[in-house]
Amino acid sequence: MGAPAVISLQQWDRRHGELCRAGMMEPSYGGPLGRHVQDGDLRLCELQFDNSPAALRLWNFLLSEEDRLHDARMAGKCIVGTMKDLGTVPVLAYALDNVVAFYPDGAWWTPCVMRHSDKLLRVADSLGLDESFCPVRAMAGAFVTGNHFPIPDMLLCSVGAVCDDFSAIAQRIEGLGHPIVWWEMPPRRSPAPGEPTVLLPTGFTVSPQQVAFVSRELRRVARALEQLTGQRLDATRLQRGFQQANKVRQTLHELRRLAYTVDPCPLPALEMLIAEMLAIHFCSDQPESLAVLEALLDEVQQRAQEGVGVLEKDAVRVFWINPVADLRVMNLLEKVGGRIAGSDYMFCHALEPIPQDLEPFEALARCALSDPMVGTVGDRGQRACQQAKDFGSEAVIISRIPGASHCAYEGDVIGKMIRRELGLPVLEIEVPPISDTVEPALRTRLEALMEIVHTRRRS
Repeated sequence: MGAPAVISLQQWDRRHGELCRAGMMEPSYGGPLGRHVQDGDLRLCELQFDNSPAALRLWNFLLSEEDRLHDARMAGKCIVGTMKDLGTVPVLAYALDNVVAFYPDGAWWTPCVMRHSDKLLRVADSLGLDESFCPVRAMAGAFVTGNHFPIPDMLLCSVGAVCDDFSAIAQRIEGLGHPIVWWEMPPRRSPAPGEPTVLLPTGFTVSPQQVAFVSRELRRVARALEQLTGQRLDATRLQRGFQQANKVRQTLHELRRLAYTVDPCPLPALEMLIAEMLAIHFCSDQPESLAVLEALLDEVQQRAQEGVGVLEKDAVRVFWINPVADLRVMNLLEKVGGRIAGSDYMFCHALEPIPQDLEPFEALARCALSDPMVGTVGDRGQRACQQAKDFGSEAVIISRIPGASHCAYEGDVIGKMIRRELGLPVLEIEVPPISDTVEPALRTRLEALMEIVHTRRRS
């Protein structure tokens, strides 16, 4: 299949033909990556991709999600839009038959992938959601135009300890005539002295009262799903749903371990970012998302065994916090000599196995409360410190999201914690949906960070 490498879209299309002639078997959504450019995904022309068949399958899976959702609608399946909780409600939805769950939130990357040709941000502007809001405002534009996903049969959205921007945008969407079932996620707090303690999957602690509250909220969500589908979310369905979700999470856990620790790096940062996203809602096809991750894991295991990778040996090991609005920045990091060695892309709780020795709703409530984003910045910073230490990271990059209310001060707080506790250099950047105009400055700052690490290595 050839040595591991990072290649352009044009090179991938040539390679696709070669692989097909060599007998490569593809899923129904397979084909050359270049065909997606004809659908408007113009940013692909400027990205660099891993050259493995597993990576091709990953990208085609991601870029065919809209088609999958429209096919589901034509097949009479129930479509559920889940918003903001990033990894909780889809587990309930996929425990039911003939239900497809997805995150309309994902539209926040559409302006990047389509290089603003979608005009979603312009539509958001017309709704009063200007650039002072997070780029997730593109979601509102998608609801208005109806060009990107079918309008869901039901919308569910967490509210409370979530981004203020997102809450405002979701309320605006409801005002446009799209009813939302709201459920509350309270701010996570540490137990008071003498109060009973519950340990969460991501290592945080809460009081049993908070777990019970979220459990009741998730039961209310389950009743709404039951009413919509006419099915019952009993313990048997839930345990089966947890098992399937955990297969995805466990596969991704091993993929992350290898991709972030093996040297040379066996899988690029961009593919790993996309792979981690599959844990959130399985890209509208839970069984296939598992198959995609297993193919990636097989590829990475093979490369690790052979001692080959896609980057230079000893690339600077970077822990990355927050997803970028422009995917090309992940390529840029590697071009200047870096690699991802650990990540917090704002959905760490969706990567942790769901406990299966607890009452189902309590187990899912514990996972939901594990979200670093619903607690204090200090909590999130402490977890980032521990993860960066565990992965052997040499530097930390914090990517601020333009306009996002939760990004106003957290980068500064987390950065200071990392410098104080780990002594690592920290770079805080802000990445717009299209970073072309700021790329020279971004490159300079990334190169400077790489040089700092190299100087530390020599000292």
